[in-house]
Amino acid sequence: MKLLKLIPDNTNLDFMRWRNIALVLSIIVTIASLVLVGVRGLNLGVDFVGGQMIRATFPTQVNVERLRSDVDRLQLGDASIQESGGPKTFQIRQPEGGEAAANRAASQVRAMLQQKYPGSRIDAVETVSGKVSEELARDGALSITLAMVGIALYIWFRFEWQFGVGALVTLFHDVSMTLGFFSLTQLQVDLNVVAAILTIVGYSLNDTVVIYDRIRENLRKYRKMAIIPLLNLSLNETLSRTMVTSLSILLALGMLLLLGPEVIFGLTIAIFIGIFVGTYSSIYISSPVLVWLGVKPDSFLRFEDEKGSPEPEAA
Repeated sequence: MKLLKLIPDNTNLDFMRWRNIALVLSIIVTIASLVLVGVRGLNLGVDFVGGQMIRATFPTQVNVERLRSDVDRLQLGDASIQESGGPKTFQIRQPEGGEAAANRAASQVRAMLQQKYPGSRIDAVETVSGKVSEELARDGALSITLAMVGIALYIWFRFEWQFGVGALVTLFHDVSMTLGFFSLTQLQVDLNVVAAILTIVGYSLNDTVVIYDRIRENLRKYRKMAIIPLLNLSLNETLSRTMVTSLSILLALGMLLLLGPEVIFGLTIAIFIGIFVGTYSSIYISSPVLVWLGVKPDSFLRFEDEKGSPEPEAA
């Protein structure tokens, strides 16, 4: 039986032909994402801002203004109400008031929902103090930063400094795009999303290292080949692996988005966006950076054991 191949063996796509256009688009979208985060901000969950969060699910679609009015009558403080993953699930958040206040608020909300919205239910009640939320926010940002820097240093020592810079630029691009998406959609950012961003960093690293490994092999193998054809050759040789891996993960995440529970919606959508962006950046960010940083086959002389080996002619 003949095996199904998504990418033919003789594929020869000219990826580098569009590198400058991709660079301009990436710069524009990255700057737009950072500006959006700075101006509009992120919808931080109680994990990072403190307070109480009550997640309620209704049997049918409800009017958010009516729900907000009903909650305001309970006089729970400056409560905010936001749709969470669908028109039937809402998050009711209020400022920090302690565990006892959260329990009283949950009881009041539950009684109100049972009376005015028969069939509704409270799925979760979460309480985080302001001090803990500050520590979580600081530790979350620090973990992402250290992961990116550590990965860049690892690739620097494993390959060359240009590869480390390329990996760091790629990771910065992927994380910026993901945060920009959350700022645009105002989906809640909690610890699950931080875990998703760390997952994105790990996946992007894995994809980038696979491509960089092939580029390094070809740099040692084809010393007379120009850098642009060499990058195209390396990308085409790893394209099948990249596409199969990305599509497999995206299919699984797509099923989770459609059928998975609401509690992991933020985690799932963050990884979904990150995998999509990471696949793009591994081709059009990590590789072209090597061109802009001046990597050339004839100057790649780090591996002394390859100096005496026969040198194949470039195609």
